[in-house]
Amino acid sequence: MDNNYSSIPRSQYVELQLHNDSQNSRSKKPHEKLQSFDDHHALIGDDDGDDLDLNIDDFPLIEGKINKGSGVPGAVFNLTTSIIGAGIMALPATMKVLGLFVGFVLIILMGILSEISVELLVKFSVLVKATSYGEVVQHALGRPARVLSEICIIINNAGVLVVYLIIMGDVMSGSLHHVGVFDQWLGNGMWDQRKLVIFIVVVVFLAPLCALNRIDSLSLTSAASVALAVVFVVVCFAVAFIKLVEGKIDPPRMTPDFGSKKAIMDLLVVIPIMTNAYVCHFNVQPIYNELEGRSIQKMNRVGRITTVLCVVVYAATAVSGYLLFGKDTESDVLTNFDKDLGIRFSSALNYIVRIGYILHLVLVFPVIHFSLRQTVDALVFEGSAPLVESRKRSLALTVVLLALIYLGSTMIPNIWTAFKFTGATTAVSLGFIFPSLVALRLSRQGEGLSLGLKFLSWLMLVLAVIVGVVGVISNIYSMESKSD
Repeated sequence: MDNNYSSIPRSQYVELQLHNDSQNSRSKKPHEKLQSFDDHHALIGDDDGDDLDLNIDDFPLIEGKINKGSGVPGAVFNLTTSIIGAGIMALPATMKVLGLFVGFVLIILMGILSEISVELLVKFSVLVKATSYGEVVQHALGRPARVLSEICIIINNAGVLVVYLIIMGDVMSGSLHHVGVFDQWLGNGMWDQRKLVIFIVVVVFLAPLCALNRIDSLSLTSAASVALAVVFVVVCFAVAFIKLVEGKIDPPRMTPDFGSKKAIMDLLVVIPIMTNAYVCHFNVQPIYNELEGRSIQKMNRVGRITTVLCVVVYAATAVSGYLLFGKDTESDVLTNFDKDLGIRFSSALNYIVRIGYILHLVLVFPVIHFSLRQTVDALVFEGSAPLVESRKRSLALTVVLLALIYLGSTMIPNIWTAFKFTGATTAVSLGFIFPSLVALRLSRQGEGLSLGLKFLSWLMLVLAVIVGVVGVISNIYSMESKSD
């Protein structure tokens, strides 16, 4: 039978639009339009076709599987997991330097400033339709600034993941001054070989999770990691409270110690370390991109819930950890939990704390690795197909990055060394310098900032630059002092 239909290439589709409004029937007629899929993706902006400026009524209904994305709880879990990682282990040591009162105030202040910078980032990312941290930086500051921001993300995330592996190795295999979990359980053996234990963890547990292509696939593991972090905090806080009631805790220092040059240098180094604890900005866009029914208001709600949760967790951990161990608090407080806590069931609580937090880090690791892999891909394979569409490239990047992170964990001595450098450089840049510059620059080109937000942007920018410069100088000076 003859017909008037003809086939079209598989790389194209037919868009049918029908308007039944009787009042506009003369001006709006049924029509069909031939477009390429590439044009369609250019219009909708991303794989989900969910752009803020699009009116869904302007587009035809297309049959097929629809990815609903993640809801607010899933987004909160992913963002919280991006924040609460190894940084929490260094907070009791920062409290030892800053004193209980000053440290507590700074934890709250840093959380508030970090949330403001996240909201600025979301606001202007939507304004310029950026889908990544690097894109919004490029829109505001140009191509060189984007490359610099992506290098900062790579260094920061790789440094954080190296710290995770260091902590896992210290806790499971032990260190020079602390006994590992395996030694306490099984005595001396092959598990004393820290490099071997970390290698097995990377291959058996981390690699399968890091191979996942979408960040919303990690929502359940992120929820589990947050739950494990809460268990850690509750146990620490409960033990500290019991010992406080029983009068077994010495009165803590409330303010910084200015009595020696070393104390002052520690004070200058510790603030960048605390800054590092709140850096999650590199994962804001991926989480927003996969947020169901996304909007600026919904993402701000995600950010505020996350900030409140993180401030509570951080404050409880820092205070209880410092109260428990006082001047003996290690840079990685988790290693302190190999001693008798001075209460009933001390041994069992020690195991719960250490093993629970190791599992937490295992579940956090792939979330940080996700943004690291995305950023490396954007920097090295610019112009290529999206990483989610290239399984081979995704797996190859995952293998290479995990190998480099593993090598880094065998060379860096402790988490304090890693945090004090990334905190003074990449952390302040990603968390405060770039978001402030983006807001101040783009506010001139489009939607302006209120007087209050403009003041806060300038304040964050100036404080971040000061903290970064002072932190780098202090780190260099402390290294020279040790070498002398």
